[in-house]
Amino acid sequence: MWLALAVVTPPLWAQGAAVVSGRITLLDNTDHAGANVGQAVVWLTGEHAPAGIPDTLEMATEAKQFVPRLLVVPKGSTITFPNHDPFNHNVFSLSPERPFDLGLYGRGEARTAHFDRSGIVRVYCNVHATMRGLVLVQETGLIAQPGADGSFRLELVPPGDYLLHAWHERAPEVTRQLRVPASGAQGLALTLDARRYHLVQHKDKEGRSYADRSRRY
Repeated sequence: MWLALAVVTPPLWAQGAAVVSGRITLLDNTDHAGANVGQAVVWLTGEHAPAGIPDTLEMATEAKQFVPRLLVVPKGSTITFPNHDPFNHNVFSLSPERPFDLGLYGRGEARTAHFDRSGIVRVYCNVHATMRGLVLVQETGLIAQPGADGSFRLELVPPGDYLLHAWHERAPEVTRQLRVPASGAQGLALTLDARRYHLVQHKDKEGRSYADRSRRY
């Protein structure tokens, strides 16, 4: 008996694609490598970069935190914000890339938001001042987060000229011109400088200080 096997043909842009890899170092205010370098993001842009495929993802509210705290999503994606806490939350953002206000909702409920513009969207809760989330929206499909040691790997990179980006919420974005040959590009070293980072308390959705509010939920 002959067994027919399905042959999956990779997309044309993936045929002959290369690997780009390296390591990111995050400097904190003691000049040492930052412990949370795994929260950095690295990506490639350029005419040869394939677009990311929109997806539906989840950022939960749990123990007065956003979980995960950072989501990297392709442009056109939808994020669901379920509430797992036994009290109300009001998820919102005032970021010009995607302002939204999901209103007040309780445990077991969920609200969604669609992200159709590239950029960094900072997400907060109008009830709890300490809650902070980040959504990084990008058009490119060549995007990844490093491991705990800062190592990163981008696969299926079509040979060509790119702009390599590296970003962390506590450091300015770093960019670098990169030519990727058919053999790929390995051993890249990038440094993100967070030594000047200073946390500034955000306002609520109406532009007021949380400390000045008398209402409670």
